[in-house]
Order: sequence, then structure tokens, then C-alpha cells
Amino acid sequence: MRVSRRSLITTGAAVAAGACGLGVASRLGGRYGLIPPDHAGIYGAGETLTYAAQRLLMSHHSLAREFNRSEISKVFPVNGELPENETYQRLSAGGFVDWRLTVDGLVARPLSFSLNELKRLPSRTQITHQACEEGWSFIAGWTGVPLYYVLNLVGVSADAKYVVFFPFDENWDSLDMSDAWHSQTLLAYAMNSQELPAPHGAPVRLRVPRQLGYKSVKYLSRITVTDTLRNIGKGLGSISPEIGYSWYAGI
Repeated sequence: MRVSRRSLITTGAAVAAGACGLGVASRLGGRYGLIPPDHAGIYGAGETLTYAAQRLLMSHHSLAREFNRSEISKVFPVNGELPENETYQRLSAGGFVDWRLTVDGLVARPLSFSLNELKRLPSRTQITHQACEEGWSFIAGWTGVPLYYVLNLVGVSADAKYVVFFPFDENWDSLDMSDAWHSQTLLAYAMNSQELPAPHGAPVRLRVPRQLGYKSVKYLSRITVTDTLRNIGKGLGSISPEIGYSWYAGI
């Protein structure tokens, strides 16, 4: 019988809970912010164990591996279709000249950026590995604005716990502040020294190289800083847990 990764995690969590007491573990996790938004339900203990372990192991902002230009892949698989949203299609037809990225929520200075305005901000290029939960992957060069720079511009509140990313399709997601502030987390507008191709998320996508590909939200429209995810979607932190994936997808 094939044992899935999820089954192994859940089994391990059950053993850990029996050894130390799930109530104690829950209180400790809550105190140190180590409980993910999808902690409830049959897989909740496993999700919490995975998230807490990753956060503790990477508490010093460990970096995802970056590659040489010669290691960039020859093929770049695409997952999903272009948004059917009429607004997105209109903006795309106009070369995204009228596209704006709104950043609001628990911030001192809500702002809205055009594509050209984002491109005038300090940029970073990284060559990183994009890994998909379905098994395929590729290495590509990504250029964009570090998310932390934008967060500093808007002035994030001390109460903030999550940054939520809303695209033009239904695949919204969120990051905790640890990944939001991380130096490798980008708002990417270019891929392999070219304008970001539409199938890969034009005009701007999130790039989170320390997590699986589905966390790198494409077709960004709005970013909101918040202290809770309970009132967004089904309160699980993203669309992913609603369709069977984990909110936290660290690799």
C-alpha cells in the first residue's frame, strides 16, 4: 500500500500529541504563533506539526537555493488557465497600462501602484526553483520588487499577522509575516529577463521560493495586510485548504 506524505504527517502528529498532550502543544503553539489557519479538521494536527517544525527550523530566515544562469531550465510548464475575469482580459488587451496593484489593510499609508511605478522601485533578480505539488518543476530567473520594500512603503502595523494576495482568478492565498518580510519573496514582473508571460502570471505575480509553487500567486490585483484570516474565504488562509492542499507549503 502506498503511504501518502499527508498520512505520514498526520500519523506522526497523532503520536506526538499522545506523547506530550495535544492541549499543551496547542497552547504553546498559540503563544508563539505556530498554529496555521488550517489547524482544524482531520489533518489539523499534522498541519500544525509541519508548520511549527518548519518555522522553528527556519527561524533565522534561511534562504532557498539560488542557481547560476546556465542552470535555467529549457522548458517552463504552466499550471492553470488565464483568468476569465473581464477586467483582467481588458487590462491584458491594453498591455496592462491601466492595471493597478492596491496595497491596503493594517497599514499607515495605503497605496496603489501602476506597473511602471513598481518597475521604478528597487528590484532584485533571483534564479530559483519552482516546485509543483503535482511533481513537475523548473528553474527560472525572476525579477521584481522585494515584498518587504513595498511593506515598508505602506507602513505595516505592529498588529499585522498575515499578508493576503488577491488575484484576478479565484486562487487567493496568504503568507505569515515571516515569509512576507523574507528577502527572497518578490512581486515579480519579469521572467528570464523578459516581460512576465501571461501564462506565468502577468503583469505581476508573487514569488515565494521557500514554498511550493501554488503559494506564488499569479495575476495579482490587490494585497491586504491583516491580523486575522477568519473572515476571508472559509477562514483557512487560502483557497488551497478548500481544495485539499495545505495552507503552509514549505520546502
